[in-house]
Amino acid sequence: MTHRLLIKNVSVAQMADEGAGYDLLSDAALLVEGDRIAWVGPMAEVDPAPTDAEDIDGEGGLLTPALIDCHTHIVHGGNRAREFEMRLQGASYEEVARAGGGIVSTVTATRDTPEAELLAQALTRADALIAEGVTTVEVKSGYGLDRDTELKMLRVARAIEQARPLRVVTSFLGAHAAPKGMDADAYIDEVCIPALRAAHAEGLVDAVDGFCEGIAFTPAQIARVFDAAQALGLPVKLHSDQLSNLGGTPLAARYGALSVDHVEYSGEADAQAMADAGSVATLLPGAFYTLHETQKPPVDAFRAHGVPMAVATDWNPGSSPMGSVLLAMNMACTLFGLTPAEALAGATRNAARALGLDDCGVIATGKRADLALWDVETPAELSYRIGINSLKLRIFGGQTCH
Repeated sequence: MTHRLLIKNVSVAQMADEGAGYDLLSDAALLVEGDRIAWVGPMAEVDPAPTDAEDIDGEGGLLTPALIDCHTHIVHGGNRAREFEMRLQGASYEEVARAGGGIVSTVTATRDTPEAELLAQALTRADALIAEGVTTVEVKSGYGLDRDTELKMLRVARAIEQARPLRVVTSFLGAHAAPKGMDADAYIDEVCIPALRAAHAEGLVDAVDGFCEGIAFTPAQIARVFDAAQALGLPVKLHSDQLSNLGGTPLAARYGALSVDHVEYSGEADAQAMADAGSVATLLPGAFYTLHETQKPPVDAFRAHGVPMAVATDWNPGSSPMGSVLLAMNMACTLFGLTPAEALAGATRNAARALGLDDCGVIATGKRADLALWDVETPAELSYRIGINSLKLRIFGGQTCH
């Protein structure tokens, strides 16, 4: 028999309207059948209530789509607390990287960490996201920079989904940095692209990412990776315009990128290119905050051109050691000027779009029953509070779980 779940006495932020609001239903109820939303509407229309359904009284709380963290690096070895100290003493992100720190230092730790230990560490991070109502998380490779470690990272990412009630979307980020002592062009052609093909052959890749920046790769080098991705039928996304503007965003747009991430140095033309391509701008305020950056993403340009804005943690050991989507939402409001409604859309509807998913991120009939019930009166409280988790219940595929 199909499992049925009735959630009543709630306000429902449906988030299905592409406008700037919450699409809020007050004094509402929602019916789940199996793993799908079967009905949502006013409490007055629930009668007669289905007698075979599990009944949850929301006690006047807020029901939203479950949160989605659409940009993370939660599979990695080691930490970079020492670099945190260095930056506080005045070293820039680029100076840390060129001194042998940054991404390359995490590469060494990740290569040296056994697969089982990598998974155990990643599950601890996944549990922190789950505790905040996250049901879908994107996990990138990119701390291997060799074939075997890149595949090891992606296998661990897939294993997270088997060990936890969580949906994992994987991104191959072999074009994250060139390993120490190797020419960037040689690395792209001799290591990165062959590793991508090997990972795809094992069914480990959902999308392909890259880092287009002065300390990473040029647009021409990224284009070779994206050509390989296209040949494999894989969608692309790009870390772009984080520290400078090298032209990565229009490149990503030409390849129809699902998302362009960071985008602090993007301009009006970049926003137009994203709009034309249907790409999402993924805002990552944790990195902006950690690196003491001052250049903010062009939020007004994204609004003017109708570019959807996602919000994510960018959880990684260096530039954004932040494991809270709720904090990312608050930072997106306080640092970047998003409204609380835009921040919630960024962690639900637009985050799903940034991952190429169309079955979640909103509350509507037929969508996956990935839901979060919060002990708050208004949706704005989710972005307003700092360091406070108001989650009452997480529902994953129609099943109540934590």
